[in-house]
Amino acid sequence: MIAKRYLLPGRGEGFIFLVASISLVAVALGVAALIAVMSVMNGFRAELFDKILGLNGHAVVQGYGGRIEAWQPLQARLKALPGVVSATPLIEQPLMGSFGGRVEGVLVRGMTMEDIAGSRIITDNVRAGTLTRLQPGTNTVAIGARLAEALGVRVGDQISLINPQGESTPFGTVPRIVAYTIAAVFEVGIYDYDKAFVVMPMANAQTLLRLGDAVGMIEVVTDNPDRVGEILAPIVPEIAGQAVVNDWKTTNSALFSALVVERTVMFWVLSIIILVAVFNILSSLIMLVRAKTRDIAILRTMGASRIALMRVFMTVGTLIGGLGIALGCVLGFALLYFRAGIVAGVGRLTGTNLWDPSVRYLTELPAKTDPAEVIGIVLLALLLSFLATLYPAWKAASTDPVQVLRYE
Repeated sequence: MIAKRYLLPGRGEGFIFLVASISLVAVALGVAALIAVMSVMNGFRAELFDKILGLNGHAVVQGYGGRIEAWQPLQARLKALPGVVSATPLIEQPLMGSFGGRVEGVLVRGMTMEDIAGSRIITDNVRAGTLTRLQPGTNTVAIGARLAEALGVRVGDQISLINPQGESTPFGTVPRIVAYTIAAVFEVGIYDYDKAFVVMPMANAQTLLRLGDAVGMIEVVTDNPDRVGEILAPIVPEIAGQAVVNDWKTTNSALFSALVVERTVMFWVLSIIILVAVFNILSSLIMLVRAKTRDIAILRTMGASRIALMRVFMTVGTLIGGLGIALGCVLGFALLYFRAGIVAGVGRLTGTNLWDPSVRYLTELPAKTDPAEVIGIVLLALLLSFLATLYPAWKAASTDPVQVLRYE
């Protein structure tokens, strides 16, 4: 009851109430910023992880010289390893694509029809056309949405793929140029992939690249991405001198390491906002104790114990922090829900592109809220708010009523 009355401003205590209100808003902003930023960082990592591994698997066994001749026995051996879910042949080769005088670098990917149909990352993100038109021998391809924009092509247009390793003539090597009809346009959400990928049936890629029956690599998916190195360790000595194993940790180590460092730094930097807000709670409680010195002395003479007085001011400070945390949670989740509109609105107001896919890697601002992380942020803010109340509460409990009321 006393704590509730002290939360509301008394006569001449408007300034104390203002400081307490600022403290509450500061805690709310700190909690909201932490929840929003950590959720975006989690979403960024999860989106990258899902889409990169969805297209490239957990590891690839890549042949020296970009080709594996007798790949069927190696595929069977990989499938037999404990922990391996699938092992599929794959061809990837950087080439040039042209249309209407425009030329762009492309990454041709040859896949079996079963793998194309089973790749959810592609089939679920078709923006135009249909993948059913991709058939061996039909000279049809599916391309990324950003590549389609760069070349100015649509479904039904023909794109020319240029293979520098063409035919030898008396006048030198003539590049091999083959025209392919665009059957579908997809957008997986990763700018670099959408800007470069040209997907075609395996047989078509082997013909274009003159590989015969060879493939470029074998993509491996395991039941535990974090143990991929351990799972594929038995195969490494067997393929020495013929192929090499590259897992997702090696291929994308710089990217994911940078995300971990950035996530950690952002957490501690934003935690400082909550710490500053807590110091505001501390200062407002100290001023409240000074303003309520006579009340404290009267309560002591009426029999209130030191512990009871400490509980009063600890309750006041913790309630300010708790209300700020609750407001911060609401604000944080609101920011996450309207994040796309907020980014677009700020971009229009400032005249800048705040989320350039060519820089940010993903085409949309992602978010993934971790409940355990939110609970941790709430507990951290509550703990700091509680610690800020200890000194003012102890100071109030140490008040000597005789000295205060001597001249009353």
